[in-house]
Amino acid sequence: MYIDRRIERHQLPYFLKVFNSVTDKPIGFLGNLSEDGLMLISQLPMMVGADFNLRLKIPMEGHCQQVIDLSACCLWCQEDATPHHYDAGFSLQRAPPEYAQLVEALKQYFSFQPLPASA
Repeated sequence: MYIDRRIERHQLPYFLKVFNSVTDKPIGFLGNLSEDGLMLISQLPMMVGADFNLRLKIPMEGHCQQVIDLSACCLWCQEDATPHHYDAGFSLQRAPPEYAQLVEALKQYFSFQPLPASA
């Protein structure tokens, strides 16, 4: 049964890489995030119960990047629907104010704000 889509789907132009903040090597991609945690999509399973030092590199204007370092604990890990990929859920232990700003910016971008009434 086909249902007409009434809500516009937002596609990201690329996935945001997540890095190990100690080695600065990529470990996966951001699946989703909230004020208290995030989901990582990676090609290797993450160790549940382990603490990780994560780094987000947010692209800015003029080829600059904003770096956000996070300390997080892996709560769960399971195979993704995509073969050879894994989803892992993390609880944030320490996050700087820039992380909260990123969460709020993404909420605003992907929310449906009411349009102002026309006169």
